[in-house]
Amino acid sequence: MNIQSEKIELVKRLLDTNDEAVLQQIKDVFENLDKDFWNELPDHVKKGIARAKKQVSEGLLTPHDEVMKKYDKYL
Repeated sequence: MNIQSEKIELVKRLLDTNDEAVLQQIKDVFENLDKDFWNELPDHVKKGIARAKKQVSEGLLTPHDEVMKKYDKYL
């Protein structure tokens, strides 16, 4: 399906809905398109991400399958 067809189908569905929650979600998507979520993150989260990036650059990683083997008994 091409983009114009997709848009038309979405407009039809939008016009047919009376669900205010759906309408609000769509509005929120459009309002947040250009927002950079990074600015909304708390400082402790930003610091955690920076720490993780540093660990990656230093090769301090544990492969996913090793982690899963270790903690499989708890899942």
